[in-house]
Amino acid sequence: MTPEEFRREGHRVVDWIADYQARIGSFPVLARVAPGEVRGGLPAEPPREPAPFAAVLRDLEQTILPGITHWQHPSFFAYFPANRSLASALGDFLSTGLGVIGLNWQASPALTELEQLTADWVRQMVGLSAAWSGAIHDTASTATLVALLCARERASGFSLQSGGLQALPQPLVVYASAESHSSVEKAALLAGFGRAHLRAIPVDDAFALRPDALRAALEADRARGFLPCAIVATSGTTGCTAFDPLEPVAALAREFGCWLHVDAAMAGAAMILPECRPLWNGVEAADSIVVNAHKWLGAVFDCSLYYVRDAEHLARVMSTNPSYLRTAADTLAVNLRDWNIPLGRRFRALKLWTLIRAEGVAGLQARLRRDLANAQWLAAQVDAAPEWERVAPVPLQTVCVRHRPPGLDGEALDRHTLDWAERVNQSGAAFLNAAILAGRWAVRVSIGAEATERTHVEALWRRMQDAARTA
Repeated sequence: MTPEEFRREGHRVVDWIADYQARIGSFPVLARVAPGEVRGGLPAEPPREPAPFAAVLRDLEQTILPGITHWQHPSFFAYFPANRSLASALGDFLSTGLGVIGLNWQASPALTELEQLTADWVRQMVGLSAAWSGAIHDTASTATLVALLCARERASGFSLQSGGLQALPQPLVVYASAESHSSVEKAALLAGFGRAHLRAIPVDDAFALRPDALRAALEADRARGFLPCAIVATSGTTGCTAFDPLEPVAALAREFGCWLHVDAAMAGAAMILPECRPLWNGVEAADSIVVNAHKWLGAVFDCSLYYVRDAEHLARVMSTNPSYLRTAADTLAVNLRDWNIPLGRRFRALKLWTLIRAEGVAGLQARLRRDLANAQWLAAQVDAAPEWERVAPVPLQTVCVRHRPPGLDGEALDRHTLDWAERVNQSGAAFLNAAILAGRWAVRVSIGAEATERTHVEALWRRMQDAARTA
């Protein structure tokens, strides 16, 4: 494709995206295709001859678009907000157009320095002190893995430089809330701790980690000759945005010599609102934090910010220094390859930088406050409605609910909950998902899509009531 062809077709692509955004509310939120249907609508063999780009867009519209679940739809209430600000999309487009890779500072100085700048901007936005340094990872899953690798090496005296975990005299143990994200378990397994050395700590009635249960687990492991290594505290669980109490957890981390990692993947964005920061009081005592800019904040996926207090320790754990990457700038500039797992890195900072530049902190704050108000409105409707119950507190934008007709309980109640949620989803008018809380299924309403206004939440509440009555 020549630059002129790119100019012509690029305009068509931008127009298509703009048109998609303008009409997104007209689509069923949940894709209505059967498994294999999209693949079956496209040639099984690669094309031998080139095709005009118009044919590519035609396949996109006719075959691929019907298989899209529309995360940017104003009635998308499942999982978590995964906003794609159009300003951030342009930044991502610019990154792709530049096509640079950050192997070291010299490979693209602007890539490194803009990433450092934007990470520091977000640090300031969420109210963290200047003691923190950050870099952009792909996802919180990777950041949590890096955190546990750092914890492992600190606890083991850098075992990676000798015999690794197999040479240690004591098993290392990781602790996390029973409501923590599945990525914590995966990270512990990949970091070599083993499932037998991962403790799921019980939670209280608000689904937050219980410090007394954590202490009991730490003391029991120490008595057995095990070495407590890392605690992962969650600020905003996936199920219901519960906040683990960081101050007592941090005190236990200090007492038992554990690395404290704070998973604030989705809820960390809320900390750009000063009124939300009491929810993570004690965060300054942590060793590492992850905040996903690609969720509620609005940066295009993938854009996770990983912060540490000891950047030298991070670099010592993660660094490699092959001869072909050494430059005269190494003593003067940071090489971000030493801050995460991949050697190469995309110019992810552009999509975050353009988001903050185009919307400003005030604009981002206004949108998040709108979502918080909408969640409180829905929570109030549920609390006031006969036969409906809110099954968890609503500290942020997720409302967990259950419809409980008289006499319905146990597995029958679970079937009823899943049935009415599926009725809402199959209608195409909205998309919800369910999760198990305190042993029973509940429906999560995650409010926070960029296009979601009060009218969409009101329409959802009406549809939820209709679906529950007919389930």
